[in-house]
Amino acid sequence: MTDAQTQKLLTTITQSVDKCTKCRLHKWRTRSVPGAGSPTATIVFVGEAPGFNEDEQGLPFVGRAGQLLSQLLAENKIPRQSVWIGNIIKCRPPENRDPMVDEIRACSPYLEKQIETINPKIIVTLGRFAMAHFIKEGSISENHGKVFRVKSRLVLPLYHPAAALRNTNVLEILRKDFTMIGKVTRGEAEIVELKKDKAGDDNQIPLI
Repeated sequence: MTDAQTQKLLTTITQSVDKCTKCRLHKWRTRSVPGAGSPTATIVFVGEAPGFNEDEQGLPFVGRAGQLLSQLLAENKIPRQSVWIGNIIKCRPPENRDPMVDEIRACSPYLEKQIETINPKIIVTLGRFAMAHFIKEGSISENHGKVFRVKSRLVLPLYHPAAALRNTNVLEILRKDFTMIGKVTRGEAEIVELKKDKAGDDNQIPLI
């Protein structure tokens, strides 16, 4: 697939997200937040759901958590424009509550199609909901900072930057774990192999 074809398909997915009414969240959104970044990214970041600022701007990770993410990227010499950033949920849940199971089920095919289109080497999950989408085994406190092989990709679970803003201990862990991205790209990371039934679902991604 050429870069132009990749961008065209991502644009089509974005248009589908903007018009989506598959779950209740569309009733409260100001703007949907499909995701943003390089269509040829080798690293994709996946968070939980948009917050207030994201809902206002239609862009992922633009609030305080996003500022911290940008800072961590800069500290590790990863240009933000070189990565792609999205969320499991494309619309903000009311009062930033946790996403519900049926909302995740309705929305996740968009993310799966985006990942399939971008075809990154590394997926960095931010927070427990994003991790659980790819890795069913263990908790975020057990899995953070480890690199898992999930199907044909490498998945690195990290704490969510919002949690790090609330807890300095989590911030220290996140800052340390973030250095694993460089180790993965250099081929220096130990890879945890998951059994097929412990990884994400093998369901085919429906056409959008």
